Formats: sequence, C-alpha cells, structure tokens
Amino acid sequence: MDIEQFRRAGYQAIDRICDYYISLRDKPVSSQVEPGYLRRALPASAPIEGEDFQLIADDYQKYIIPGLTHWQHPSFFAYFPTACTFEGILGELYACSASTPGFNWSASPACTELEAVVMDWTAQILGLDKSFYNTTEVGGGVIQTSASDSALIAAVAARSRYIREHPHVAMEKLVLYTTTQTHSLGKKAGLVLGLKVRALEVTAEDDFALRGETLEVALKEDVNAGLHPFILVATIGTTSSGAVDRLGEIADVAKHYPFLWLHVDAAWAGVALVCPEYREACQLPAVNTYADSFCTNFHKWGLINFDASCLWVRHRKHLTDALDITPEFLRSKQGDAGTVIDYRNWHLGLGRRFRSLKFWFVLRSRGVNGFQKYITDCTKLNARFAERIRESDQFCFVAKPFLALTVFRLAPKSHPHLTTLELNALNRAFYARLAARSDIAITQTDLNGLFCVRMAIGAEKTEEMDVDRALDVIGQEGRTALREWERTWGL
Repeated sequence: MDIEQFRRAGYQAIDRICDYYISLRDKPVSSQVEPGYLRRALPASAPIEGEDFQLIADDYQKYIIPGLTHWQHPSFFAYFPTACTFEGILGELYACSASTPGFNWSASPACTELEAVVMDWTAQILGLDKSFYNTTEVGGGVIQTSASDSALIAAVAARSRYIREHPHVAMEKLVLYTTTQTHSLGKKAGLVLGLKVRALEVTAEDDFALRGETLEVALKEDVNAGLHPFILVATIGTTSSGAVDRLGEIADVAKHYPFLWLHVDAAWAGVALVCPEYREACQLPAVNTYADSFCTNFHKWGLINFDASCLWVRHRKHLTDALDITPEFLRSKQGDAGTVIDYRNWHLGLGRRFRSLKFWFVLRSRGVNGFQKYITDCTKLNARFAERIRESDQFCFVAKPFLALTVFRLAPKSHPHLTTLELNALNRAFYARLAARSDIAITQTDLNGLFCVRMAIGAEKTEEMDVDRALDVIGQEGRTALREWERTWGL
C-alpha cells in the first residue's frame, strides 16, 4: 500500500466508522453469531499473494462487525462500561502511526514524557495527594494494561519490599489478602506469583465491605501461625456489589503491621473522584493518607479507549527495586544519570504502547467539566433506575445502589415466603430470559449465596429513554418468568 492508497483507505475507514456509530442504536447489543462462525467463513490459510485492500476492508464489514458485542451501545448495561470515544480513536490512530516501543526515554522521548505528564494530570483531577505525582520524583504514576496488571505489579513490589526487609522468610509463608468480594485480580496475582491467597469474609450487614476487625482477626491468626501477610488488596466499588472497603478502619489496624502494603483497586469507581461530591463516599481522604498504591481504569468509566489502567505508587523505588533489569544494550546516558523515567522498570514487560497520547487527546478535548458531566449524568440515570426498582412490588435491592451500579433481584411481594433456594431458581430463570435477548445486555452475579442481576450504566450515548426501556424489558421478563415459575410449581 502506498501513501495515496493509504489516504483513500483511511478516508473510507473513517466514513465507515462514522456510519457504524450513526446506526449503533439500531444494532443488536450482543453479537448473534454462533461459536466457530469465523473459522468456517475464512480460508484455512493466509493467502500466498497479497489481496486488494478494498476486499479486506469489505470483509471487515461482512465478517467482523457481526461478531462484535457493542459495548458502547446505549442499551449495554453489562459488566462495567468500556470507553470508546472519537478522541480516543484518533489518539490510537496517531499513536500507531509511528513506531514507539517506549522501553526507555531515548526510544521516543515524547512517549515517556507525555505519560509522566498525563499521569500527573489525571492524579490532579482525581484529587490524589501530591505524593503520587511524578514531579515529586519519589512517587508517581504509570499506565498499565488493566487493573489486573496493576494489582500484580503492586504485589510484585510489595513482595520484593517484604523479602528485602525480612530476608529469612520463606516465600511459601507469604500471604496475599483479598476479600470475598475482591475482583478475581487478587486470586490471579496469587496464582501467577505462586503465593497463598486468603479471602477475608465480608457480609451483607456491612454492605459487603471489609471491616477493620475482620482484618485484625486474620492478621493475628496468620502471624501466630507463622505466616506473613504482606499485601492487602482493598476495593473502592467492587464488581458484584459496588462495595467500598472501610479504609480508615483498615488503616487503624494496619498501623500495627507496618509491613502490610495497602493496594487500593478502584478500577471502576475511581474515576468518579473527578467529582468532588463523590470523594467522601469513595474514601479519597483515606486513599491519600494510607494507600501505598492506587489504581483506576480510565478505559472503564473514564472516556479513554482500552487499554488505559492507571497505577500510582507512593514510592516508585519499590517498583524499580523489584523490576529494574538493565542490560548493557538498554542503558542510556539519561537513564544512567537518573534524569528521566524508564517506564520499562515500572511494569512487567519491556516495550510499551504510546497510550498516553489518547489520554492527552481526551483530557484536552473534554476538560475536567466534560468528565464531571459524564460521571454525574450516568449517576443520575442510575438513580432514575434505582428509584423504579425501589418503588416496585416485583423487585428488591441486594446491595445499596452506588454511583452508576444497581444490584437487584426478582422478589415478588405476592410470594413473600419463598426460600433463598426458590428465589435463586426464580432469578436464574429470570436472568436466562434477559440473557437471551439481543436488545439489552446485562450481567448476573452471586452475593453471598444470593443470585442477582447487575445494572451498570456507563455507555456515553445512554439516555433516559434507554433506561426507561430497560426497566420495561426487565419488568416484562420478570413477570413472564414469574408466571412460568408459578405454572411449573402449581401456584
């Protein structure tokens, strides 16, 4: 492909992307293909001779788009949102237009320097303490692939620090703490590192949040048993319930165990810190006072295309002590002088994508006010949804609505004596009906033995009419599931 062919193909690609977004609301939310559809449609081997690019572009429309689930669809309420903005798309286009492996400053100075700048910008708009800024040259921020990567890197740094300070402790004696509501990233970090993981119990009575007394009991038990807890992954806005662990209580206990690293995973809810009115509920003062590391994903609720996970650490030396491998061929004058950041020592890999460019594009295009409006709009839409659930004689909350998340279940007041097992069976049937639809996407979860449904609002194009329609669909499928259940059991 020469420059002029690229120019024509690029114009067409932008036009088709625009057409895709214009027609997005009319598309099914979830892909309707069957497993293996693409292998059946494509040749068994790559072509021997190159093909005309127009054919390739047309095959994208023909084969790939039907296999996409449209996470930015106005009726996508599953999991948590995944951002996809036009500014972010353009940022990705520019970023991949030049080779920028980014493993040290001299590989492409703009790649490193822009990342350091935008990580400070994002820390500022979230209200993070200045100790997390790159300008301090003590703490700092780095873009990672996902919150799972961020948690793993925090665990690597925490383990390295602990072993340096306790060199005679056997690795098999180390324990990584999560809660029973922590994202799977905690268990994954333990699995990758070959470490014990202990999930501390949380209860509905405490809104599924970790309490200080629970942590204290676990620490005493494990220390008395000769084990060495070295990191706690606490959460602000858990996936299943939106729970916020009680960081103040946790810190009151942890001060007696100064070896315990506190990593705060706020993958979804953390971006809400851009709004001052949500900072108390999201425990920003405690984060700023006690956290050793903090993560939030701008690619979830932060308008920046995947991947855009932000990790801040209070002491960058803990990262570099754990991860700095610098053979002769990677040395540079600037790195040896310590005048630049070499981000390869802040993550597990060597090369790095130029992800800061899309941050720069979106932050400048939207401004702080744009981020605040987006977050508050989503939260207002969820309040509208939650109010209808609260007023319903058909449904009930399983956890308190938080920000843009509502967790609920079918619990008809006409059948007040149903057991937990019966309600779980009813809700599985109810959810199966929702999952079978192509015009809405919503996910299920289990909260301490209660099967329930999650409604997470975050697609930028979602409006009141989309939420109202979702309520209608949920109500309709709930009534149908209940009628079928009554017929099955002769009620």
